[in-house]
Amino acid sequence: MATTTATITIASTDLLSDEIALTSSATLTGAGNSTGILNTSGLSRKTTGDTSEYTLFAAASYTDDKAHKLYLKNVSTTAAEYFIVEVAGTVVGRIYAGDWALIPWAADTTGTNCDVDITPSASDMTLEYMLFVD
Repeated sequence: MATTTATITIASTDLLSDEIALTSSATLTGAGNSTGILNTSGLSRKTTGDTSEYTLFAAASYTDDKAHKLYLKNVSTTAAEYFIVEVAGTVVGRIYAGDWALIPWAADTTGTNCDVDITPSASDMTLEYMLFVD
C-alpha cells in the first residue's frame, strides 16, 4: 500500500498580536477507506501560449465521486500573474505567483461537467500540477 502524506505549515510573527504556528498533516487515502492513493497523473507542467481557458483534467476520464486530490502551483515570479481555477464552471479562486493549492476533486460526471479548467492572466505562464487518483 502506498502512503502519501500532505503537510502544511502556516507561520507568522506579525499577522496577529500573537505569533501563529500551525502544522497539519493528512494521509491521502481512497474514498471511504484507509487504503492509500495508488496512482498519480505524474508531476507535470503546462505552459500556456495565450490567455485562453485550458482544460487541465476532463472529469469524464476519471471515476466520479472518489477522493482525488489536485495539486496546483503557479511557478511565475511576477507578482501580478495568476491562474483562475474553475471546477464545473465555478471559479474556485486565483493562484498568484508562487502560490499553490491542494484541492479535493470528485470528478463528478453524473450531473454537470466537472472538468478542471485554468485561465492564465498573461500568455506564456507555467503551471505545475499533479492529480492524485483514487
